[in-house]
Amino acid sequence: MKQIILKNGLIAGVLISTFTVISMAFCYSSGNFDGNMFLGFTAMFAAFSFVFVGTKNYRDKISSGKISFFTAFKVGLGISALASLVYVLAWTIEYYFFMPDFLDKMNNSSIQKFQSQNLNPTELAAKMKDLEFGKRMYENILTFFLITFAEIFPVGLVVTIVSSLILKKK
Repeated sequence: MKQIILKNGLIAGVLISTFTVISMAFCYSSGNFDGNMFLGFTAMFAAFSFVFVGTKNYRDKISSGKISFFTAFKVGLGISALASLVYVLAWTIEYYFFMPDFLDKMNNSSIQKFQSQNLNPTELAAKMKDLEFGKRMYENILTFFLITFAEIFPVGLVVTIVSSLILKKK
């Protein structure tokens, strides 16, 4: 089980990390922080397809074609957790070593967008307060890790549950 989790988790983690590093570098260099949520989630689901692949490999090659929901869930959860940790590591390296002012640039872009929307002063102040709170959260390495992990792991958890339901076989 460990070998399947390690192999598929690393593949999924490298795939989503590569996509993220490239897309964040593009946002950073272009100053366009709007992003594309559809593209981001598509990349996550593509990477997390290795949850299904790894769980199926475990069922077919290790478990003689049989697997319970809970065993499938454990395999998928391990793959998702490892992939998410690789993602956190990649973003941490990119952020702290190559783009330490990323959040400042992104917040400035957001402020300009808010100002162009002609929000009333109360709404603008609230949005700016939210941006400042997010920046403070990123300054603490523990909350940085937790926020980054929480960005991706729930997608892996959903894929794990669906894969476990599809692949379970008595």
